Amino acid sequence: MQKKSRFKLVLVTLILLAGYSTGLLAKTNDESSNKKNKSSRSSKESKSTTADKSKKNIKSPKNPREVRPTVLPRSTVKKAEPIAPRVSAGTALGLGKNIDELNLKSNVVIIVDQQNQDIIFDKNSQIPLPVASITKLLTAMVVLDAKLPLDETLEINEQDAAIYKNSRLVKGTILTRQEALLLALMSSENRAAYTLGRNYPGGIKAFMAAVNRKTKEIGMKNAAFEDPTGLTSKNVASAEDLAILVNAAYQYPLIRQFTITPNHIKEINQREQQFLNSNRLVRSGDMEVLIQKTGYIAEAGRCLVMMALVNNRPYTMVFLDSVGLQSRFADAIRVKEWIESSEHATLRKLPNTKIIAN
Repeated sequence: MQKKSRFKLVLVTLILLAGYSTGLLAKTNDESSNKKNKSSRSSKESKSTTADKSKKNIKSPKNPREVRPTVLPRSTVKKAEPIAPRVSAGTALGLGKNIDELNLKSNVVIIVDQQNQDIIFDKNSQIPLPVASITKLLTAMVVLDAKLPLDETLEINEQDAAIYKNSRLVKGTILTRQEALLLALMSSENRAAYTLGRNYPGGIKAFMAAVNRKTKEIGMKNAAFEDPTGLTSKNVASAEDLAILVNAAYQYPLIRQFTITPNHIKEINQREQQFLNSNRLVRSGDMEVLIQKTGYIAEAGRCLVMMALVNNRPYTMVFLDSVGLQSRFADAIRVKEWIESSEHATLRKLPNTKIIAN
């Protein structure tokens, strides 16, 4: 009896163990199946997403444009027109079309043998044009004619400062009349030139009246001047007039000295400032210059007047409305070489001038 009971107990235990193992195996199979299903779903979703992205990257064809029977009006807002560059008065007159034998870049030229006043080269020399800072030769002549004290101190005031915005002679700068002359002639300082005129007896108006009287006195026939600096295009003269002016200015030793001074150092606001001669031929020594003056405004182009020794003879050279920053100086060198190369015929005499001996 006891043996049967034990047998039954063992049998029940085996049955229970078998059931537990079957359930465990089923659970494992279910979990494995679930993982496979999840992996399959993830793969499908991934493929679906890739497919969707691929669809998004495909551009839909553009709709064909419709042909409209009417033209719509354009915007009424006007675009700003580009500002045309200013041309010189000589260019506006077409003087650049006149080609000369030396192929000079200056549209107006006159060359004078100063010993006998023979004009040996002429290119548009009798046409009045703006002369820019060549004006300062006249400014200096009128100041010196007035015999004003050269050691008198002048101050750059608000009126002087307003005449030209870019200058190292700031408002309040103190300088003597002689120093103002030097800076005006050597480095073409506009504020220095204006303060010379402003400090003339009677002021600017009286000064400019004296300037225009001086032009007639020395024989400039086509000249008119409205300010002492040359910043206005209303200061005009012909190249022939300027050859006469160079000859007259040469009679002033101080003007000769100041125009060929290479540089000057001045203390301004407790700081030394170096001013250079505006003529590179003076600074480099490429020519033996006796007197000179440069000038530039847009209406005048690049200008240069000078007297220089060539073959030990003084020649007056005037170059107006030159095209290019350095071309007036290159023209002077070309003329020098031309004079040195051979004899040249006289075209005519320069009128109303004193003959200067070497």
